[in-house]
Amino acid sequence: MNKQIIFNLPVRDLNKSRDFFSALGFRLDPQYSSESAAFMVAVEDCVQVMLMTEDFFRSFTNKPVVQALAANEVIICLSCESCEELDSLIAKAAAAGARIPHPLEDHGFMVDQGFEDLDGHLWNLVWLAPQA
Repeated sequence: MNKQIIFNLPVRDLNKSRDFFSALGFRLDPQYSSESAAFMVAVEDCVQVMLMTEDFFRSFTNKPVVQALAANEVIICLSCESCEELDSLIAKAAAAGARIPHPLEDHGFMVDQGFEDLDGHLWNLVWLAPQA
């Protein structure tokens, strides 16, 4: 197995989260999913996310679970292969119910824009211009 990044995110409604991320084109893997968690491939062979019900998530920690709609715990950043891919993901996220917190920002060497998922987790999408 190659090294991968797998992170866990608490969600209030697992079925709604499954539908939301499926609408963005992320692949859900039923082999590693259950009633309490859904294994989602964000970047094939590289980045996966375990969407976990809040109760299941709490079973892994004795700390309070941050409510991402009220406080920010992390910003998940994914690179895109093109500006068109970035635009497409933002459009899909908005259509699936995401909040878009800021307009597209073009920094010359980088373009970025993000969305807030149904549970308030922030996702930032970036495209980096090829180096000359």
